[in-house]
Formats: sequence, C-alpha cells, structure tokens
Amino acid sequence: MIANATFAVRQAALWGEGTTTVASDSTHFSAFDQNIFTEWHSRYRRAKRGVLIYWTVETGGSMAVHSQLISCSASEVHAMVEGAMRHGTDMEIEQNVVDSHGASFVGFGITRLLDFDLVARFKQINKMKLYVPGRGEDFSYPLLGPALTRPIRWDIITQNYDIMMKYATAIRLRTASTEALLRRFTSETTHPAHAAMLEVGRAQRTVFLARWLRDRDLQRETESGLNVVENYNGVNDYIKFGKRGELASNRREEQEPGMLCLHILQSALGLINTLIIQDALALPEWENVLTDADRRGLTPLFHTNMTPYGEIQLRIDRRLDLTDLPTA
Repeated sequence: MIANATFAVRQAALWGEGTTTVASDSTHFSAFDQNIFTEWHSRYRRAKRGVLIYWTVETGGSMAVHSQLISCSASEVHAMVEGAMRHGTDMEIEQNVVDSHGASFVGFGITRLLDFDLVARFKQINKMKLYVPGRGEDFSYPLLGPALTRPIRWDIITQNYDIMMKYATAIRLRTASTEALLRRFTSETTHPAHAAMLEVGRAQRTVFLARWLRDRDLQRETESGLNVVENYNGVNDYIKFGKRGELASNRREEQEPGMLCLHILQSALGLINTLIIQDALALPEWENVLTDADRRGLTPLFHTNMTPYGEIQLRIDRRLDLTDLPTA
C-alpha cells in the first residue's frame, strides 16, 4: 500500500516516468548464537551467524516492493524470482538487476520463461564463455575465438519445452512453491528438464553478455541499480540500530515480523522524504535550477532528518500535505 501510494504521488518531472526495473540483493542480519540451529554464512566477516533478508527494490525511487527472510544456505535465485513475481504492487516488472550471487544458468533460464529480463553484474566476466548458436558458427566470429565455447543444444530444449513451461506456469499461478521447484534444478539432478533449463540459461546469458559488453548505457544502468539496493541496505543498518542490529530470536516466526516492520518503516521514510523533496523543489527559487544529472542523483533514501533514538519533539502544528495520497 505504501509503495503504491508513493508511485501515485511521484512527479514525473523529478523522478521520471514509471520505471519497470527493480534491483535485488540480500543483506545479512546477525542473530544470537545460543541456539544450536543458528546458521552461519561464509561471506560475512562481521558476524557470520544469522539470516538473510532479500530485498527487491524499485530503482527509480528506491522503494522496496518485496522483502523475504531466507536462510544462509538458501539460493538467491529463487528469492530473486519470488520477489519479481510476488511483489503485490501496481508496478510492472520487466527487468531485474542482480549481482553474481543471484545470476546462474537456471536463473537466466527461468526468467526467460517468465518473460522478464535478468541483468547481472559479474565479477569474473573476463573468464565467461559465449555459447554459439550452432555447429560451425565459431568460424563466423574469428576475433571472438578465445571467448567461444560449444553450441547450444537446441534439441534438448525442444524435447523438454512443455515440461519447462509447466514449471514456469506453476510459479506464475502459485500452484507450487518457487523454492521447491527450483530445488529440482541442482547439479545433482539428472532429470532432462534440468538439462533443458541449463541450455535455455546458457543461450540467454550469452545474449545478455553480448548486449552488456557493447552497451554502455546498460552497464551504467546495472551499476546504478545495484547502488540503489546497496544504499537501501545501508539505511537498514541505521534504522535497526538496537542491540547491534542482532535478532534476539532464532525462531523464524519471530524474525519475520521484525523484517516486515523494518520494511514498513523504510517504505514510510521513502514516502515522507519523497513528499518533502517535491514540496521543497516546488518553491520558486528552485525553478530551472536542477540539471538532468541532478535529477538522476535524487533519492528519498536519506535519514539526516530522522532521529532514531534520544529526545523526539512532536510538532502537531506542522504537518505534510497528504491530501493527494490514495486511500485504501
């Protein structure tokens, strides 16, 4: 509801037209380690014990459209798909920006079947191979020889196309859990649908890499989207400052309400800051001052006007004009 209200009151002159791109990433929240079931993560140095919260954030105005609590051992691919398909807002998602942890062959394959683009920032892009469309095609690109590898096996995709579409339809219609379905596509799986999904992912990732390497705008858009979600994670740490940001409980049913409250607080902060920025820039002295670069740098994710602890003075004589907000 807060996200939809923010989309409704945004001024296109400042924030641009409605975006169709989101960025996804996880942030780590540590938990008390007295419980023997506490999970540990190998990627975080400060406090490896805890859980991950996976955010799906709209890149145009830094508004979270979906959040989910996942374990340290969970795949970020299923979380990325879940956020894009289950966001529950009025936003139409056509592109999802992730880092290398959320992009795999299966990720590229399933997003292609679900009809939205996966855009990734790879750390070792210089070591990745491009799959050729068919046999003998590598001779058509002599300068790309060192980067080319085997042809795509289109026959495997053709033979298993129907069952792959059944998986994609089950995810879209919510007749099965995204995590449960994508767990079938692991390195230990011998089902032919897994091999077909890998081939679709190889073809789609090759198309993406070819686009990304020649399109500077796409490279900037990728970096900008991931900067948005990283900034979002930074504000999380500012809001959840109590007890060093650690979760007191290791029970999932007690951790999830805390995550949802954090989501609501941050969304409310984004809405209020959006209105503050728009009211300030509506003053005559700001007319024709901002350049296009200034508008690209606008973000409602700032907390200098926020006091998370200490003395808070309530000014009932000063209020924001919220009359234009849609009602439930």
